[in-house]
Amino acid sequence: MAMQKFSPELPATQINLTDDNRSDSSNQSTHKDKASSKIVLATINARFIHASLGLRYLYANLQELQSACEIKEFVIQTRAMDIVEQILESKPGIVGFGVYIWNIVETTNVVSLLKVIAPEIKIILGGPEVSYETEQQAIVDSADFVLTGAADLSFYQLCKDILNAAEPDKKIIKSKPVELKEIELPYQYYSDADLKHRLLYVEASRGCPFKCEFCLSSLDKVSNPFELDLFLEQMEILYQRGARNFKFIDRTFNLNIQTTMQIMQFFLDKMSDDLFLHFEVVPDHLPKKLKEQLTQFPEGCIQFEVGIQTFKPEVQANISRKQNNPKSKENLIWLRENTNAHIHADLIFGLPGETFETFRESFNELYHCRPHEIQLGILKRLKGTPIIRHTETFDLRFSPLPPFTILSNDCVDFSTMQRFTRFARYWDMIGNSGHFKHSLADMISENPFDDFMAIADWLFNQTKQTHKINQKRLYELVSQSVEALFPDRHQLVVSKMELDFPSTKLKSRFSSLNLYAGQQSESTKTNKLAQRQQRHTH
Repeated sequence: MAMQKFSPELPATQINLTDDNRSDSSNQSTHKDKASSKIVLATINARFIHASLGLRYLYANLQELQSACEIKEFVIQTRAMDIVEQILESKPGIVGFGVYIWNIVETTNVVSLLKVIAPEIKIILGGPEVSYETEQQAIVDSADFVLTGAADLSFYQLCKDILNAAEPDKKIIKSKPVELKEIELPYQYYSDADLKHRLLYVEASRGCPFKCEFCLSSLDKVSNPFELDLFLEQMEILYQRGARNFKFIDRTFNLNIQTTMQIMQFFLDKMSDDLFLHFEVVPDHLPKKLKEQLTQFPEGCIQFEVGIQTFKPEVQANISRKQNNPKSKENLIWLRENTNAHIHADLIFGLPGETFETFRESFNELYHCRPHEIQLGILKRLKGTPIIRHTETFDLRFSPLPPFTILSNDCVDFSTMQRFTRFARYWDMIGNSGHFKHSLADMISENPFDDFMAIADWLFNQTKQTHKINQKRLYELVSQSVEALFPDRHQLVVSKMELDFPSTKLKSRFSSLNLYAGQQSESTKTNKLAQRQQRHTH
């Protein structure tokens, strides 16, 4: 791999074109003018804080075409028409889109508009969402080309062919496997603003040796590491530039313990109050020497995302998941008691063979391991994943709309699936938010799943809402639900909630809350239509 030089002036979310590649609007009508040589790499992120690593890989490997390329990143709240307008401001001849499960709808709208407004622009799609079941997707009909698989190098070749009037005669092009030593790393293309305000995605390896059938990584045969010295050299440059937020996207960061420890030691040697590291780890592989190292990291520095998914051996067998459950529990408890790491553990509802009752058992077992957060996911049908082999046997029925969540199966009907979806949402608002740190344990006592399900059912029956509940109202509703469901716990929970309340940073006083169901708050709201009319009459 060629040595990469650090250039602190490089922009980030929008990498500007060179002056030599600019053209004025008077030449736009000519099909083969300078504008047609320009390339825009675009994607729609779920949130601004997410910076696209994939686009920066493509940019880093464009060779001589890089000077004619810029990156434009958007967020899903942006209107499709506004995205199209910003893309067209660059007068591109080629636009490449990164397509993912979270942005497929929005990207389809953008591509459709682009093809109406500027049909001469060549549109190239790539990313996991269009790499499988490609021909059946509406977005593919509007595009000129689709690159499936890792496109680090194939995107350059396709752009070069288009610009040389040697376009391929097929729309869907399968990227050849990439040797990691052949590609340029993209980290210099994070801007100073990215380093200051956004999560920096980094990867020390690609692939995963495990075969969990709900995950796209199950299609990998092995995990391939990047050359460690070069990777750490790039991390050093980022750190010296001021980077302090590193999110590792390696599917199994602690697979190779020797490499894991070298990377951890690299950051341990640079420890500062503002350093934050995120890793995905398997819970049953924490040897003693790694544990000893982890105890050295201070509070607020490390977050571990720990995939549990289920503790039921029969369900694990159905999805080809290998996991030592006793060891996983032991390690989770050890991490909680002996390190300052923030533990974010995952469960998935709707897996083939998992019943409501067996999931309850997994939740309770995980809860008693005391992770800081339990992320409750709903099974999704990611295109290309082997989970579909169970469709008939377990009557798996997935939504046809993104994000393609499961609607029912032979063990869980639709209404129960909806009920759990609400449970998961309320758990995120209450159990994971940190705003009920003192009161949660007393709220749900020794039967966490059943007790919280009762609270979730009560909340939904009262509000018919799972979103747009402000913090003040949430505190009131939680207190009222405990009063109604578990009156013997209510006074203790209220006393603990008073300790929690400052975490909300609300200006109102805790004593002003309506904590009892019998209390009635006077409505001071005026009909919005009446307000509008009054502005015209006074």
